[in-house]
Amino acid sequence: MRLNLISKLTVATGLVLLSTMALFAYLNFNNLKDLLLDEAISEADQITETIIRTTHNQMLRDDRPMFYKTIEEIGSQRGVERIRLINKTGRVIFSTRDAETGTLLSKRSDVCTICHGKQLLVTASSKHRSRRFFEATGEEFLGVTNAIYNEESCYTASCHFHPESFKVLGVLDVVVSLDKMHSLLNAYRNRSVALTLLLVALISLSLTLFTQKLVNRPVRELLEHTKMLSRGELDGLVSGFANDELGELADSFNAMTLNLRKAREELEGWGRNLEQMVQQRTHEVTQMQAQLIRSEKLASLGELVAGIAHEINNPLTGILVFSSLIQSNPKLDETLRNDIQTVMRETKRCASIVKGLLEFARCSTPQMGHYSLNEISERALSLIEHQILFQDITVLRKYADGLPALLLDPNQIEQVLVNMFLNAAQAMLGEGVLEIVDGVDRELGCVFIKISDNGCGIPEGNLARIFDPFFSTKENKGTGLGLSVSYGIIEKHGGVIDVQSEVGSGTVFTIRFPLEQETAPEQCDQGAQLALQAPAAAPVSSKARGACLL
Repeated sequence: MRLNLISKLTVATGLVLLSTMALFAYLNFNNLKDLLLDEAISEADQITETIIRTTHNQMLRDDRPMFYKTIEEIGSQRGVERIRLINKTGRVIFSTRDAETGTLLSKRSDVCTICHGKQLLVTASSKHRSRRFFEATGEEFLGVTNAIYNEESCYTASCHFHPESFKVLGVLDVVVSLDKMHSLLNAYRNRSVALTLLLVALISLSLTLFTQKLVNRPVRELLEHTKMLSRGELDGLVSGFANDELGELADSFNAMTLNLRKAREELEGWGRNLEQMVQQRTHEVTQMQAQLIRSEKLASLGELVAGIAHEINNPLTGILVFSSLIQSNPKLDETLRNDIQTVMRETKRCASIVKGLLEFARCSTPQMGHYSLNEISERALSLIEHQILFQDITVLRKYADGLPALLLDPNQIEQVLVNMFLNAAQAMLGEGVLEIVDGVDRELGCVFIKISDNGCGIPEGNLARIFDPFFSTKENKGTGLGLSVSYGIIEKHGGVIDVQSEVGSGTVFTIRFPLEQETAPEQCDQGAQLALQAPAAAPVSSKARGACLL
C-alpha cells in the first residue's frame, strides 16, 4: 500500500515530535527528581537543626525527660519516620522507636559510615550527610545525620563531664519518608505523558491540516492540471495559491497553458476560418467604398444647401424690408396690421433658419492661437448671464488653476459655449443651477470643460440624435442646427464632445481638447476623413458627419 505525501509528512513529523518531547520530558523528570530530593534533604536537615537548637538549653540543664519529649513531638510530625540520638560509641541513647533505644550500632551501619567515612562529619555538606534506603516493605526513606558539637557552653557546664578535646559529642539522625517526593514525581510524569501525547496530537493535526491546504491540495491540482495537458485539454487553469514557490509554479503552468491554447486557437482559426476572414475583409472594403461614395454625396448636398440658402436669403430680405415698410405706413388698415406682424415674424424665423444653414454649411478656417479656456468661458458667460433668461439661474464656476493654454479659435469656441449655456438655461426653464467645471485629465491626456444643469434632461431615445442636423426638441423654437454646428467646430479643433443625461435630473455636456495639438485643423477638402468619425457618447447621422463637407 502506497502512502501519500501528507501521510508520510504526518508520520515523520509525529515521530520527530514524539522523540524530541520524550527526551525533553526525561531530562526534565530527572532534573525535577534531583530538585525534589535536594528539597527533602534540606527539610530533613532543617529538622535536625531545629531539634539541636530547640533542645540546647535542655541538654545544658541535663533535662533529659523534656529533651526526649521534644524529640517525640517533633518525630510525630507527618512524614517523619523516626529520630535517633546516637553517642560517640554508636549506642542509641534515644529513639522514637522504643525498640531501638539502647542498641549498639556497628561501624558498618549506614549511620556510622557517615562519621567514620572518608569525609569527616564536621566538614560534610547536608547532601553528603544524607542517605537513601529501602525498608523491607519496599518504601524508600531519606536519612540525614547532623553532629552535636561540644561547644564552649557544653564543656564548661557543671553537669557535663566531656573534656574540651571532644569535638563531637554524638549525632542526631532524622529519617523521613520519600512518599511525597514519589507522589509528586508520579503526578508530574503522568501529566508530562498526557501533555506530550496531547501536544503531539494537536501539532500533528495542525501540520496535517496546513500540509493538506498549503502543500497537498496545490500539488494535487498541479498533478491534475498536468494530466489534463497530457490529454490535450487546455481550457482549465490552476487556481491561484499563496505567494510562494508553489504559487510561482502555478503561474508558470497557467502561462504555459495560455500560450498553448493561444497557439492552438491560432492554428485552428487560420485553418478553419480562412475563407470567413477573407469574406469579412471584402465586406469591410465594400463598406468603406460605400461610405466614401456617401461622403461625396454629402459634399454635393452641402454645396446645394449652401446655394439654396444664398438664393432664399435675398428674397427673404426683400420680404422683410417691404413688410416693415407696410407696417410703418399710416394708411395701413388696423385689421391687417396683425397679419403683417405675422409675416415679419415668420420671415425672421425663415432668416434664422437660413442663417443656421449657412453656418452649418460654412467651413471657414479657424483663426488659431493659444488661449485660456477659462477666459473664453468667462467671455461667453458675460454675453448671456445678464439676459432675462438667466435672471433666476445660479452660475457656479469651478475653474482649475494653472490650466494650460490651448491652440483654439476663441470666437468659434465662444460660439459653442454660448450655445451650450443657452441650451442649459432653456432646459431649466430659466430657474436652476448652471455648473461649469474644467481641468486637466492626465490619464486621457486632455483638457476638459463640463457644462452641467439640473433641468428636465434628455430622453434616452433622443441622446443618439441630438447632434443630427435639424433635430430639435423645442417646439417652434430654433433650427436644430446649434449642436450640429458645435459638434463640427469641436471636431475641427481635434476635440470630442459627449453628453450624459437623465430625465428629471439634468444634463452634462463634456468637451475635451487634446493637450498636444500637433497638426493644424482639417480644411474643407479633408472633410471626408472627419466624416468617418463620430462623437464618443452619441453617434451622429450621415448629415451631421457631412457638416464640414458643406
